[in-house]
Amino acid sequence: MSACGARRPGYSILLPTHNRADVLPFAVASVLAQTRQDFELLVVGDGCTDGTAAVVAGFKDARLRWFDLPKAPHFGYANRNVALREARGELVAFMAHDDLWLPDHLELLARRLELSGAEIAYSRPLWVIPVGLLAPLVFNLNHAETLSRFVARAFNSIPAGCVVHRRECFDKYGYWNADLPAAGDLDMWARIVEGGGRKNFAYVPEPTCLHFRANWRREADVSQPGLHVWKALHAVEGFMPAALKLDVPAGVTEQEACWLAMRGEPSRWAAHLRDAVWSVVERRVALSDEMLLRLLHDGESRGLGADRLFESYAQIEKLARLADELVEDSVGWRLLRRTRAALEALAPPGTLRGRSWQRAKKILRRAPERGVKG
Repeated sequence: MSACGARRPGYSILLPTHNRADVLPFAVASVLAQTRQDFELLVVGDGCTDGTAAVVAGFKDARLRWFDLPKAPHFGYANRNVALREARGELVAFMAHDDLWLPDHLELLARRLELSGAEIAYSRPLWVIPVGLLAPLVFNLNHAETLSRFVARAFNSIPAGCVVHRRECFDKYGYWNADLPAAGDLDMWARIVEGGGRKNFAYVPEPTCLHFRANWRREADVSQPGLHVWKALHAVEGFMPAALKLDVPAGVTEQEACWLAMRGEPSRWAAHLRDAVWSVVERRVALSDEMLLRLLHDGESRGLGADRLFESYAQIEKLARLADELVEDSVGWRLLRRTRAALEALAPPGTLRGRSWQRAKKILRRAPERGVKG
């Protein structure tokens, strides 16, 4: 209980926004429709000049607080801190103005934190590729290499809308870094995980948030290489379940189309969506098994053991990147040339696998490795 006797909410939800009055109503509606209702919603206007204030005023809910602030530098992290310093909830959740939550988002993340004793938890990232194509990315911090790159601020696939952490994390690890030009979400989460000895996080493998690409971002700007793979799979007839394709009529935003589909029976819609996600993830595992079995068979026929095969497979891209930094007469370059025999055994030039690998390298090389910014 606070000093004035008001009950402390279970959640403080931060929703920063800048001139997206067209989609903000659906983000707010998905928050208000949560199965857990013990929250305060802090909507932070970062120099809004459109109809955002009117949209917020249209929601007659005492739990909603509107912060109409002048534009802060960069992505407005300083304004987020203004609201967060007034947050009263035991847990802190984050919502983007152009994203949507499934109805049990808060419930599932709170349960995971309670059962695990962790300080921070996140759910499976479910990205929406324009127009209306859903992509269930994989980003599991329980994998050592993923965790190391995350803490090093090198790569992140977790949208802010997937994250919940305990309120005391601000006291222990600080607030958002207002001086950063971008990737403040990655910096905040990494500080929490690093400060907790890399053992204070929990992962919910079910999707609970739909993350839409920012309207100002172009295809070439997307910082998630895995989205290229899912977009290609969407183009394969019959591969992706129908539930992972939104029907978006002309003149309607993806967010509105999704909310209209969800709001009638949100729990049933969410269950159907999750069934589709698990189905297609399992199908991709089966497809990968088939490809790796072929590689194993080819490798064994050339006298390559399984350990050497998979080690070479995992190192190919690292070696390709290293090659850009080496001069031709260096020891490193000569060492790299010796690995080409293994590379050609795995994906010989001119073969289907060889051509596929060359395309994958081009995609990976041009994908920037930074935080999630839409």
